[in-house]
Amino acid sequence: MPWKHKLQQWVEEVRNQAELPARLVLWSGEQYDFGRFVAPQVTLKVNGPSALPLLLEPSLDNLGEAYVKGKIDIEGKLADIIEIGYSLARGTITRASKLARVRRYFTHSRSSDRKAIQYHYDVSNEFYKLWLDESMVYSCAYFENGDEDLAAAQIRKIDHLLTKIQLKENQTLLDIGCGWGALVLRAAQKFGARCVGVTLSQNQFDLATARVKAAGLEDRIEIRLQDYRDVQGQFDRITSVGMFEHVGRKNLPDYFRKVSDLLVDDGIAMNHGITSSDAESGETGLGGGEFIDRYVFPDGELPHISLALEAAQRGGLEAVDVESLRRHYARTLDIWAENFEACAEEAKKLVDDETFRIWRVYLAGCAYAFEHDDVSIYQIVCRKAGRSAKTLPWSRRYMYNSPPD
Repeated sequence: MPWKHKLQQWVEEVRNQAELPARLVLWSGEQYDFGRFVAPQVTLKVNGPSALPLLLEPSLDNLGEAYVKGKIDIEGKLADIIEIGYSLARGTITRASKLARVRRYFTHSRSSDRKAIQYHYDVSNEFYKLWLDESMVYSCAYFENGDEDLAAAQIRKIDHLLTKIQLKENQTLLDIGCGWGALVLRAAQKFGARCVGVTLSQNQFDLATARVKAAGLEDRIEIRLQDYRDVQGQFDRITSVGMFEHVGRKNLPDYFRKVSDLLVDDGIAMNHGITSSDAESGETGLGGGEFIDRYVFPDGELPHISLALEAAQRGGLEAVDVESLRRHYARTLDIWAENFEACAEEAKKLVDDETFRIWRVYLAGCAYAFEHDDVSIYQIVCRKAGRSAKTLPWSRRYMYNSPPD
């Protein structure tokens, strides 16, 4: 059979490139080891011939599709599975990357943005509750000492962020992409702010609204099901956490311009977002970008930090502080992936098999990507451009002195 010769040739090429502790088991029972001198730690079970074209060009996108569609099953520790996947993909060149990036450049209408957000965030609140912390913070945590549990690190992240923007009592705060409300709840409860949170996710809106009511903070917090572009008025402080990834590279100057327009003259804004490690703002490597676009974050685009800073300046904002949290997100995602594995049986009751498989490899794959600098994440503190330098703090010391609970 022609496919059998191609498969044997491919296995031999992999063996010659690297000794991988993995075994391939065909639906017929035939086995092929990718390492001559190492015992297999991961087993790839091929469920039928339709998986072979994807395996023979093993980009992360193709391997992910084969797993998500049930064409292959994988046994072994999740960390080992992801390591093997990356090792196989390193020998491939993904031709789709440039085309996928160009296609997404021309998307991002209001309708498509709303659909993309709802696709990702409206899986079900119960699904997210299984593996997030109790505050349901779905963004990078902040491990000040490195040994905190996830719940403590998420609260520390919110406090760190709100302290950075020097949030004061009775100031107005707009949170763009407010999630399930953890940030605005903390801003009102601890810092005494008056908050507006906006989201395009119906599920997030419903739960955030209920949480605000349960906390008795309806006089301090308003949750809106609203596009940030439709927000009117001005605010003392603005936060945007894990949202600008959905804006699109070509729209970044307009996004930051809107933030500037919504900010009072002496206001401060914070953009906390994932960035590309490619200086040209290209795709996440080895086909990972295509997989995420297709199955996880439709139409998402990651700019390089340099492009984000340029776009902020073009939008009328001066970046006054930039901090990388890449190591913190690698740790956060490791914990999420561990939580997901621990509650796998419960998760399978809430979502279909394809959705379960998508999230399983997505969380673990992203942990690997952040650990190895395939992607990064930055917090950018901004204010309106052109203001006097005398109004800036002399050092960053104030950022680590958040008010006591």
